[in-house]
Amino acid sequence: MSYNILIVDDSATMRKVIKRALKISGFDIGEIYEAGNGKEALEVLDSNWIDLILSDIHMPVMDGLEFLRKLKAKEEFKDIPVVLITTESSEDSLNEAMALGAQGYIRKPFQPDQIREYLSGIMGEPDYELGGFDEGFDF
Repeated sequence: MSYNILIVDDSATMRKVIKRALKISGFDIGEIYEAGNGKEALEVLDSNWIDLILSDIHMPVMDGLEFLRKLKAKEEFKDIPVVLITTESSEDSLNEAMALGAQGYIRKPFQPDQIREYLSGIMGEPDYELGGFDEGFDF
């Protein structure tokens, strides 16, 4: 099964890095949608089927925590898994995100195999072993 993924991050460069990591990882991707903050993400959700959301915490307009609050308050979106991809080091913020309904988090920097392994677990897929890749993945 392929998954439609929404990447929410205020950095266009980071969205591109996450998109590339997803492609390299071998995770079964359908469509990839992007948003620069939580407000834009809610707009994307209103008009597209999304199976999984990857979101940063620190963003202008609407940050990741407020986005989680609004997302989980809407009946039609409350069951979409959200994984944070963040540089956040505050356990308080991460715990708050988990209490708001995030499935977990991946800290930046990350490797494609970390994304595949983590997202496969979230989506209930069997373990997947990455094949070899000739090119590295540096930020």
